[in-house]
Amino acid sequence: MESSVKERLGFFETPEDLVLSLLCTFGDWYNSSGQAERLERQVGAANFTRTAVELFVQEWRVFLPPRHTRALQICPILGFVAVFVTTPTILAHILSRVRLRQQTRYLLLANVLLSDLLFVALYMLSTCLNTAAVLMSAWTCAAVLFLMGALYCTGLFSATAIVLDTSLAVLAPLRYATLWPLATTYRVISAIWAVSVSVPAASVSVFLWYHVSGPCRRHICSLPVVLVLTVSHSRPLQVCMLLTVTTMLLSLLLVLSGYVALCCQTRRAGVWRRGQSSRARGTFLIHYLYLFLSMCPMMLLAIELLTYCYSKGVNPRTSLWVSLVLCNVLLVLPKSLAPYLYGLRYRDLRGALRDCFGLRRTRAVTPVT
Repeated sequence: MESSVKERLGFFETPEDLVLSLLCTFGDWYNSSGQAERLERQVGAANFTRTAVELFVQEWRVFLPPRHTRALQICPILGFVAVFVTTPTILAHILSRVRLRQQTRYLLLANVLLSDLLFVALYMLSTCLNTAAVLMSAWTCAAVLFLMGALYCTGLFSATAIVLDTSLAVLAPLRYATLWPLATTYRVISAIWAVSVSVPAASVSVFLWYHVSGPCRRHICSLPVVLVLTVSHSRPLQVCMLLTVTTMLLSLLLVLSGYVALCCQTRRAGVWRRGQSSRARGTFLIHYLYLFLSMCPMMLLAIELLTYCYSKGVNPRTSLWVSLVLCNVLLVLPKSLAPYLYGLRYRDLRGALRDCFGLRRTRAVTPVT
């Protein structure tokens, strides 16, 4: 019996390790609910190898019902499929053509799509591991959270660089080539990755300090669960995450102000006249939609963090549902739509996107008589 239990638990030596890890993951909520004392009484029973594990798994499923969360756990997988179908084709189309590689907007767009692809793939992998009940050490979980934060910031800051590049091209068309040459683009991309690595570093460091100093050896490394069961009980982590989210919101507001300035400038230039504004309207609609979908999760996350800071009576189950929708749906949705929105926006990429789905139209050749 004991050997079969060890085989089911994977890399854990005894069922006590699984119970301790899950108990640590529950944290203050489980201890304050009175269920921890009941579990300790069950631990003293003779049939510990089955009773303790089954009891704790039952409590965990009450906190996180698998039947109701299965649909939300499928969302990152669907997002990865949507991104994986189109993004490699668009990236190959951009990188294989010298003319596109020499344009700043396409290099920045390739940086956005690459970071989005890696982010969605890593988040999908994390979701699959959580669904399989694979627990990670504090260092491994911190590394996963750090990579996801860095990749998300890279896509966000690259989108900011795209609007700055477009604004400069529209507002100063005669000086654009000298103000933003191709060498500057490579330096901007390098700076984006450097800043993106440094932004989540403080939050992940506080998370690592919070768990390494505790008794937990392994954890359920799920971003929604971390928000509810770790961030909600750590004031330093709340402050670090609020600063990180504020930085992202300021970046998004910079993008919004750039698009507003572009809209005003193009209106005065007569681009919005009837018969000439369809492409401009489509461009702004795509960018505003992507901007709106990117701002929604950041604003919701900021509200959730402020709720943790100033309210102590938040129901953890309700907070968990909000975090699941925030992380599994709202964070992944703009990443999944980005290759389709930008692929339809740029004429040079529209053909590659159609080829990906076999939708390229065949042109009839009229014979010359």
